[in-house]
Amino acid sequence: MVERISLDDLFDRRLTFPDRGAQRRFARLVGIDDAKTRLTKLLGMAINPARVRSWLERHYKGAMIILDLIERRPPLVVLAGDVGTGKTELAETVGDAIAREENIEVTLFPLSLAARGSGRVGEMTKLISSAFEETVDFARRLKRDEGKSGGGVILLVDEADALTQSRDTLQMHHEDRAGVNAFIRGVDRLAEQRLPAAVILCTNRLGAIDPAVQRRAAQIFEFTRPNNEQRRAVLEPTLSELEFGSGEIDKIVELTGPSKKRSYGFTYSDLTQRFLPTLVLDAYPSGAVSFKQAIEAIKSLRPTPPFGNMTETTDDEQS
Repeated sequence: MVERISLDDLFDRRLTFPDRGAQRRFARLVGIDDAKTRLTKLLGMAINPARVRSWLERHYKGAMIILDLIERRPPLVVLAGDVGTGKTELAETVGDAIAREENIEVTLFPLSLAARGSGRVGEMTKLISSAFEETVDFARRLKRDEGKSGGGVILLVDEADALTQSRDTLQMHHEDRAGVNAFIRGVDRLAEQRLPAAVILCTNRLGAIDPAVQRRAAQIFEFTRPNNEQRRAVLEPTLSELEFGSGEIDKIVELTGPSKKRSYGFTYSDLTQRFLPTLVLDAYPSGAVSFKQAIEAIKSLRPTPPFGNMTETTDDEQS
């Protein structure tokens, strides 16, 4: 029997969808439309299989094999990729899209960083097991007959490599191995009981995730830094509001990408949380934003280095 831990110790907070703020944040995730659509459908199928059954009944009456395969698939997805590429923002807001698409209430349980434990023997295993116990109990109350769901729950594990690191690592402590085993048991339990629940893992280091965890993933979404088209999709609406011309926007898109002296460009969060607000900060309150200020801002801001390459110098430092 798992010793239960309080919800406050397990989860940073609990978010309930639909939520208008989450809807706006989800809509602002541009350039990753395919991932948004596929993740919404995939998790919707896991949380509310009644709609899949209805779809199969309309188009392929009696097709039970594929239905069984879909419903038995572990309700796990992995969002992997470089820092600042939208993984966590997508994971935190996709519940709103699911709630609206499936017309149900969805609750997000973001596993607290404190759930990594303090290193005491057995602590991490207990924390992971307790997180799944809470998820299972919550989901059981939502389950209805014939695959119908009275709601859904998503367990979010950010920086997942800290909890699900490969057990093949020679230096891995036995307690960490036990924690990975507990995580796998939790995912398998959700699948076996066919509960309206799903698990999202976010990681900067896909290769560090245990192979058994990766095999259970219904899909692994890999995110990269925005290319020219994606950076334009992020920048153009705001820069157009600030009355930048098309040629000026073209130049800004170019300068925020990779260069001869820097192999990587700006991340999504570099653009939305640093560059665009800096334009206003530099101009306010004396006058309007200028193209010259935008160029100077790009030169002064250092794009977030790729994970594992945090010591790479800026263009100016290399000159």
